[in-house]
Amino acid sequence: MPNILVTGANGQLGSELRELAPEYKNYYFFFTGVKELDICNHKKVANFIKINQIDTIINCAAYTAVDKAEDDFELADKINHLAVANFAQIAKDKHIKLVHISTDYVFDGTAHKPYVENDTPNPQSVYGKTKLDGELAMQQINPANSIIIRTSWVYSKFGNNFVKTMLRLGKERDKLNVVSDQIGTPTHAADLAQAILTILPKIKNERVEVYHYSNEGVCSWYDFAKAIFEIKGLPIKTNPIESKLYPTPAERPFYSVLNKKKIKEVFQIEIPCWKDTLFNCLKTNN
Repeated sequence: MPNILVTGANGQLGSELRELAPEYKNYYFFFTGVKELDICNHKKVANFIKINQIDTIINCAAYTAVDKAEDDFELADKINHLAVANFAQIAKDKHIKLVHISTDYVFDGTAHKPYVENDTPNPQSVYGKTKLDGELAMQQINPANSIIIRTSWVYSKFGNNFVKTMLRLGKERDKLNVVSDQIGTPTHAADLAQAILTILPKIKNERVEVYHYSNEGVCSWYDFAKAIFEIKGLPIKTNPIESKLYPTPAERPFYSVLNKKKIKEVFQIEIPCWKDTLFNCLKTNN
């Protein structure tokens, strides 16, 4: 029975993996948050993996406070880069399978067609740069049977996210301004979690492979907000605005649609449309 370490277990993706775990009785999971395992302490990580005979790591841990990271490079780098390098080295030395979650923020957002895995990264924020550094470290160390999955616009019934923010504001106000010139695709963390556990036994590669995963379809944050309010039946007047009217410390990609052809073809998985999965999420989690 494979022993699987899930880091960042209290985040959106980690929490969704925990929800699915009972369905996968042929796996034994170790779910860890910062209280159970400080991934910045490399010796403790190595010891934890040795004692618990871990043979698969799903690294969901990340410093995701995009704006705060602009003034907190050291911690963001420790979590998004150095901890990943440590996982990769352990995975290589111990012949452990490693699944690492990355982000669309490794791109600059200037493309006009969905990004494929080998498009040149050009992050514009500290968050994006540290996540890319983690990717590069993992690829340089190159543990076998390990993959990087880039995803985008993640939401869930767990944690803090755009969907929860819109629902909260929708109860407080009767109209909202939402950015309409940033284009991407929402990803329901439950769908990504299911995909990870589905492909896990099929991962077999000599070099680190990069894959893209988000739900299908394309929208702006404005479209996303409109869909949330429509599904929930909230009569909120939503006004589209340009990004320049809503300045943030960190620069966001204007276009971050990810091409999912590779992961679908290699692992023979189907990916649901963002509207369908959003509807299911909001209707089942009132």
